[in-house]
Amino acid sequence: MEHLTDEQIRELREALLSMRERLVSSASEQIRDPSNVTFEGGDEIDRADLEEERYLTFRIKGREAKLIHKIDYALMKIESGTYGVCENCGSAIPFERLKARPVTTMCFECKELEEEQEND
Repeated sequence: MEHLTDEQIRELREALLSMRERLVSSASEQIRDPSNVTFEGGDEIDRADLEEERYLTFRIKGREAKLIHKIDYALMKIESGTYGVCENCGSAIPFERLKARPVTTMCFECKELEEEQEND
């Protein structure tokens, strides 16, 4: 984290906390949403539409839960002093990359290599 200034770390921490707050707030609203009530009546098409909507909602919520986990991990790394260091090669992750994707754990080059390997 030596390549980051205190101000940059503070900015990134605030961005992470803001992202986390938005996600948790969204999840809380979804729980209170009256559309989550059990569907009564209607025909098979109405039920199928509702089930598809629920499936998509759960899929989105699953992604949001993963993102919250990544945010918590990044915040933990800030506290431990290891934030902004590529977990693959150990090089410093540039502030611009961290600012664009504060939950990243890899430098641009390592991430590209990982994606190339996934596509093979």
